[in-house]
Amino acid sequence: MAQLIKTPTIIKAAGTKEKIIKEFFGMVNSGTSDLSIAKMKSPEGWEEPGQTPEFDEYTLVLEGKLQVKTKNGMQIVEKDQGILIKKNEWVQYSSPFVGGAEYIAVCLPAFSPGTVHRDEE
Repeated sequence: MAQLIKTPTIIKAAGTKEKIIKEFFGMVNSGTSDLSIAKMKSPEGWEEPGQTPEFDEYTLVLEGKLQVKTKNGMQIVEKDQGILIKKNEWVQYSSPFVGGAEYIAVCLPAFSPGTVHRDEE
């Protein structure tokens, strides 16, 4: 049966500045545990704590640039580029560039606070 999502749920984000998370599919907005899909808008200078999630995260940048650090180095993901972070891989996302970043994140299985495993601040 089709499930129309008329509006996303705004979720509070972790990090140094206020980032907007609009969850369309996931535990909160649609009761979906198989995957989550959210649109993110992070301001210039935003940085979140590092994390070692129990889910794969597929990220597609729509506007701006996103900085993605892993144990193996750092990537700059620009508009119309994507990055895949596999589960159990340490990662830290930030948007230190002018204008911040707007992007879509897909987590498989769905994001949950209990499975993200953020670094202690």
